Amino acid sequence: MKKEGLDLVVQELLERSGSLVNIKLEGHFPGNRLAGGKYSMGSHTITLYIEEIKNQCYQLFSSGEQFWDYFAVVFAHELGHAEDKELEELAERLDLCGTEQERCQIALKIEENAWGFAEKLLPEMDKAFMRKIICHSLKPYWDQLQLEPA
Repeated sequence: MKKEGLDLVVQELLERSGSLVNIKLEGHFPGNRLAGGKYSMGSHTITLYIEEIKNQCYQLFSSGEQFWDYFAVVFAHELGHAEDKELEELAERLDLCGTEQERCQIALKIEENAWGFAEKLLPEMDKAFMRKIICHSLKPYWDQLQLEPA
């Protein structure tokens, strides 16, 4: 992946969103998950893990042809976390949860907020493409809560 291309996508979406969040691009997520991005409230920083995003794209779409759109969707989702006015309160509630069920409901709300922002930020994105990514992302929460996909 050309860093210049990644920087262009990042700049365009930062301008569209009006966000002042800090951005870091890294190769790999330093853990055992296939996390494409992470938002840190403390430092107001989004870190994007390029190799993980590439791997996610291959897993979901069996090719890297849609990498640039996939990268934009992942970044828009992380911007959704960064710009979520409810995030701090939801994170506090998450820390105080009494049950795993309640914890999962709050975590789902956090993710749904971020995806809602991403959809508004990328109105030109192919709806079926984006829906597939969102459903894949939310499925573990829906499964745990025994909910039907929205």
